[in-house]
Amino acid sequence: MAATRGQLMRAVVMDAPGGPEVLQVREVPTPEVRDGWTLVRVKGFGLNRSELMTRQGHSPNVRFPRVLGIECVGEVVESRDPRLAPGTTVAAVMGEMGREFDGGYAEYALLPDDLLIPVRTELPWDVFAALPETYLTAWGSLEVLGSTSPGQTLLVRGGTSSVGMAALSLARERGLVTIATTRKREKVASLEKAGADHVVVDSGDIAADVRALVPDGPDYVLDLVGAPTVVDSLQLVARGGTVCMTGMLSGKWVVPDFEPVAMIPSGTKLTAFQSNDIRGTAGGEALQQIVDGVARGVYHPNVDRVFRLDDIVAAHTYMEANQAAGKVVVLND
Repeated sequence: MAATRGQLMRAVVMDAPGGPEVLQVREVPTPEVRDGWTLVRVKGFGLNRSELMTRQGHSPNVRFPRVLGIECVGEVVESRDPRLAPGTTVAAVMGEMGREFDGGYAEYALLPDDLLIPVRTELPWDVFAALPETYLTAWGSLEVLGSTSPGQTLLVRGGTSSVGMAALSLARERGLVTIATTRKREKVASLEKAGADHVVVDSGDIAADVRALVPDGPDYVLDLVGAPTVVDSLQLVARGGTVCMTGMLSGKWVVPDFEPVAMIPSGTKLTAFQSNDIRGTAGGEALQQIVDGVARGVYHPNVDRVFRLDDIVAAHTYMEANQAAGKVVVLND
């Protein structure tokens, strides 16, 4: 690939927190390779709720101006790492992308070598871009739930999120019976397509509908809504079951007045998963399995809508309005 020294690139630059309009596409210098850092030509990236929260000003350690983006896929342009030859297809996830240093909302990204995951795939860029953060988070969440067995029941709260839909696909392949929740009845069909055996429309209290399906409660709950629902999930899961809190779709970080002894039934387990745990080589083997599974049709990519880089404001507006059922992806031309 041609060198980029002295060239300009387009990037989405954010000077201060605010609404979608603070995301401005500008021409900026293309970063130059240095020891420990590789230049990647970004082909596409998925949008994530954490980027929405950073844009709104909920990430106090972020300094501006900043290029957001906690994930991207693309090709190596230049690297001093021998395992990262020019043209190598790579994915990058987390590791303070878009927070401590500029992330994937750009035509090129300078990323730490140890953050890059070489991947063998012929998937289209929009499909590949929908997978890394979403599927690795779902994969890790199911792993921390513990040893699951075919026929056991998994409740996914926040099922129409991209992570929720990925979890449904993974759980179906593992033989789990899945129940997914959504607040919008028009998204039921999307959840069934993603792999949900049962769908519960969440009107504020899902206990009766879930108990009608599993009287003793589901064996596992993956709670992607977060703080406002986790105590309810602990009361809903089967005695001795496990609740994994992964997402914060609610935008709430803290469970108010949390009393563990009173709120966690005896023998029931509460755990959590942080997607930063699967960054770099830690997620390499799993991501390759996921990509191969999507190529074989075992897993669904769950791409809801594809935008272009110039349409980043519209993409964030769409995400913030909770219109998507699945992953929102942005591609470079």
